Amino acid sequence: MSAAQDQLEIKFRLIDGTDIGPKSFSAATSVATLKENILAQWPKEKDNGPRTVKDVKLISAGRILENNRTVAECRSPLCDIPGGVTTMHVVVQPPAQEKEKKASDDMKQNKCLCIIL
Repeated sequence: MSAAQDQLEIKFRLIDGTDIGPKSFSAATSVATLKENILAQWPKEKDNGPRTVKDVKLISAGRILENNRTVAECRSPLCDIPGGVTTMHVVVQPPAQEKEKKASDDMKQNKCLCIIL
C-alpha cells in the first residue's frame, strides 16, 4: 500500500447534521484514537457533548466500530473511493449514572394503581 493509499480523509457527522472534519488519518489509526480526536474537536457550544471515549459510538457503513480495530480493518470497499471523504456517524451515549437515573424516574412515573374488588 502506498503512502497516499495509507491515508484516509474522514469527517464525523454529528446527530444535528453538522460535521467535524474532514481530517486525514493513517489506515493504522485505531477507532479509539478517532474518538479521542472527536472529543478534542467537539464544538464547545453544543450541549450534551461526550465526556469520555466510552460515551462515543462511531458508525461506518452501518456498523458500530470497535475501539481496538484500526481504520483499515473497518474500511468498507463500497465506501472506499480514491480521493473521497469517508463519513462516519457519531452517536453520544449518556453516562451510565444518567441512564440509571432516567430509568428510575421513568419507573416512578409508570406506577400502576391496582384496585381489587
